[in-house]
Amino acid sequence: MEEKAGAQISTRAFLQSLVILFVLMMGAGILTRLISAGSYARLEVDGREVIDAQSFQHIPAPDYPVWRWFTAPLEVLWGPDSLTIITIIIFLLMVGVSFAVLDKSGLLKAALGRIVSAFGGRKYLLLSVISLFFMAIGAFFGIFEEVVPLVPLIVALSYLLGWDALVGLGMSILATNMGFSAAITNPFTIGVAQKLADLPLFSGAGFRVLIFLVIYGIFIFFLTRYARRIERNPQASPVYVEDQTGRAKYGQLKLEEMLASGSQTGRASIWLLIFMVLILVVLVAGPFIPAISSFSLPIVGLLFFIGGLGAGLLSGSPRATVLKAVKEGLLGIAPAIPLILMAASIKHIVAQGGILDTILHSASQLFTQASPFVASLMIYLLALLIEFFIGSGSAKAFLLMPILLPLADLVGVTRQIAVTAYCFGDGFSNLAYPTNPVLLICLGLTVVSYPKWLRWTLPLWAGVVAATILFLGIGVMIGFGPF
Repeated sequence: MEEKAGAQISTRAFLQSLVILFVLMMGAGILTRLISAGSYARLEVDGREVIDAQSFQHIPAPDYPVWRWFTAPLEVLWGPDSLTIITIIIFLLMVGVSFAVLDKSGLLKAALGRIVSAFGGRKYLLLSVISLFFMAIGAFFGIFEEVVPLVPLIVALSYLLGWDALVGLGMSILATNMGFSAAITNPFTIGVAQKLADLPLFSGAGFRVLIFLVIYGIFIFFLTRYARRIERNPQASPVYVEDQTGRAKYGQLKLEEMLASGSQTGRASIWLLIFMVLILVVLVAGPFIPAISSFSLPIVGLLFFIGGLGAGLLSGSPRATVLKAVKEGLLGIAPAIPLILMAASIKHIVAQGGILDTILHSASQLFTQASPFVASLMIYLLALLIEFFIGSGSAKAFLLMPILLPLADLVGVTRQIAVTAYCFGDGFSNLAYPTNPVLLICLGLTVVSYPKWLRWTLPLWAGVVAATILFLGIGVMIGFGPF
């Protein structure tokens, strides 16, 4: 049987994710019956909606029947977050099509061959450099979702170098998440939170650079140690069985054959390179140009789609082959769509049930009796909790900061520490919760199921949490500021 091009979501991974998300949906619905409804007043500040921290009041429970728990995945398509959800779905489909065309035309193999050839077999140096690159773009530019198109490429590279899909995910999206969380000038978390806290923009960067370097050290130790272990014993990989198709496709390729597969595709390579440069320009400029920032995800998706499809047509592949790749790419990635809708519905259920503000208010009441260090940990924990329902870093900042900042002032936590604790909680959980669409998309692009992903990353999360708690303690001790 001919192998299908592009990313193909396995039935097993799809069903596992489906069950997990359904249980979480029902859990969110049950919470709406157990927690009383409440509401904060919203104010308009500089064109953005923020919470009035003194305005909480309990309200009558909304009329939210049980049957709407089950229709929530459809309701999100016309709810407040509908534009974001639809954008993510379209982005995902464009990425799936483009990757399938690049795969079918041989351009992907040629690109991998050039990368490996450039490093002359120094594979662990390559792993470290790629990971640092992805961490840096997350830490400085707040790039996260936009790297999804590159995930299949890095996973394929991992197979070629004798590793597995987990190492590929680690070098790409997980590294980006580490940088996004250990942020230095991330405009979507550090920038927004510092603005709301009236702190000088991107102040405290020296301390944040130290945090970044320590987190990079922990991450690269974790990833390199694992890669060496499965290189010695491939069967030690949690996804060894599922990975056989990918290993067969890329792991046994000869470098000369891969380079040769792209020797007749000069025009296609130039075309693709032009669009990769345009994508890089969008990623770098986006955080500093609001008109681009608001549309960076669809712009990146469109550029990648045009670049991949055009390269496939210019590669000399028959038009019928390219069209077949388009079809396989769409069908292979389509199962991720219901998973994204179900993940988004969890926040929708909680919001429609009127309990999101109640959860915020209850958590904030614990601050009044806390020491500065304990209060900083509670900000961390609260951001982790709310992240389960609200994935957007900037949206969460506008939700939490107006409540947290007056409480932080009251118990002696500097606003800089409050911002840092918030950023830790917002970022590191992005790839731990099954409610995050980016995690679902990336797992869907590989053979990795959510339970295996969680088991694999737990030791890393343990090390990261310990390090970040230590940094919060140091920050409290030195009065990390300026205020």
